[in-house]
Amino acid sequence: MNFLNSTKRLRHRSEGNFFISATAMTGTELFQQYETYQGMFDEMCHQRGIRSQYGKVFEDMSYLPVETLQQKDLLAGELFMNQGITFTVYSDNAGIERIFPFDIIPRILTAAEWEHIEKGIKQRLRALNLFLKDIYSTQQILKDQVIPAELIATCPHYTREVFGIKVPHDLFVHISGIDLIRSDDGTFYILEDNLRTPSGVSYMLANREVTKRIFPEMLTHSRVRMISNYPLLLHNILSSLAPQQISNPTVVLLTPGVFNSAYFEHSFLARQMGIALVEGRDLLVDNQKVYMKTTAGLQQVHVIYRRIDDEYLDPLVFKPGSILGVPGLMSAYRKGNIAIVNAVGNGVADDKAVYAYVPAMIKYYLNEETILPNVPTYSLEKDDERKYVFDNMDKMVLKRTNQSGGYGMVMGNKVSDKEVNDVKKAITKTPREFIAQPIIKLSTVPCFIDGKLQPRHVDLRPYALCGPGGIHIVPGGLTRVALREGSLVVNSSQGGGSKDTWVVDL
Repeated sequence: MNFLNSTKRLRHRSEGNFFISATAMTGTELFQQYETYQGMFDEMCHQRGIRSQYGKVFEDMSYLPVETLQQKDLLAGELFMNQGITFTVYSDNAGIERIFPFDIIPRILTAAEWEHIEKGIKQRLRALNLFLKDIYSTQQILKDQVIPAELIATCPHYTREVFGIKVPHDLFVHISGIDLIRSDDGTFYILEDNLRTPSGVSYMLANREVTKRIFPEMLTHSRVRMISNYPLLLHNILSSLAPQQISNPTVVLLTPGVFNSAYFEHSFLARQMGIALVEGRDLLVDNQKVYMKTTAGLQQVHVIYRRIDDEYLDPLVFKPGSILGVPGLMSAYRKGNIAIVNAVGNGVADDKAVYAYVPAMIKYYLNEETILPNVPTYSLEKDDERKYVFDNMDKMVLKRTNQSGGYGMVMGNKVSDKEVNDVKKAITKTPREFIAQPIIKLSTVPCFIDGKLQPRHVDLRPYALCGPGGIHIVPGGLTRVALREGSLVVNSSQGGGSKDTWVVDL
């Protein structure tokens, strides 16, 4: 069907005081009333109508009354609540723990789009892993002045305590969540690297299970690629990293505990993989080996999938007051008796100031051109770049180099003159702590909100697993949605929601 012509006819009828109640509308009319933001890339619609990858979804939904979609939306919320799928929003004064918001309309990528994303992420992870190996050993990239030495020296997440440690198979990055955005011209950009303890994969898996419940036939009709094998892939990779060549190594997931914002994910993944979920108090180190306390006595642990930040892992090396970690863990790590996933010290590659040099790393280590480009990034330690940013604050987003989850971010076009001046003063005082990037018009997707389809901005976090056998990326990832109209902040910790993400073979 001609989407635009149908939309125009419907709008004309509305202007003539012809209104259709939400409960009486069909899915066809719902799609016809969808209005995109002018000048922005919409994942479902283009000037000629609905994109081909959404064709089957449109066909399946066109016969459904909107009332049925509202019932499915309510059912999705109930399914998330019954499973206890929650996330903590620390800044939410109305309550700390909340049900993870989910939108029932999937975000759909073609096989060709996914192939491009997959190649770009694999290239990036190969370079970042070589960088981490280098930066904790010979530091050749600094000697060749590809990256300024002072940038690493001033990075708070450069962990000198692990310098020279030999990690299994020379792999530092085992689990990553690389954030991508799509600009108004349809180009994919890497927004951020998450190589420490990336979260959200359980929500990706839960989104798919809920979609199967509310739209059981639609997934089959659209030939959506499978993601359910992620826990098996993860378990296999964790087991392959055991320092000793044993047939059945003991793998545990180390959590900070029930009060952590992502505790649901920790317990979900441990259950899916069939491994023990432990806290620091459940482990001890004896003779530079790690043991788990069990009812049958001590059991040696070979691999720890940690969801605790570096500085809390071992109170004898890092924060002395930490009760989350395991005293002596780093001595066992240095001895090679335990594998820690992800490797300790990866935070240096997550630094947003270091992010700007990843294309240079790709050229230096791989001698390749970058497949997925960075967002243009300004270093505020450089006088000329800082002046340009100060002169164009209304076009910039300011980010603190070592914060995540959307914290420490300032949208230059959304703040008052006083806030702009305060940010300028903070940058002038400690320019190393900030970067600036142009505000990019993130792509939009249709979301089912208040009984109608409305465009909302999204990003994408594919999850990559790196093991001795190579890099595996489940097709899709977590699409995060800025639920507030016009907002560009999609982070779950800032109240964003998510969608099921499909990769379809047309």
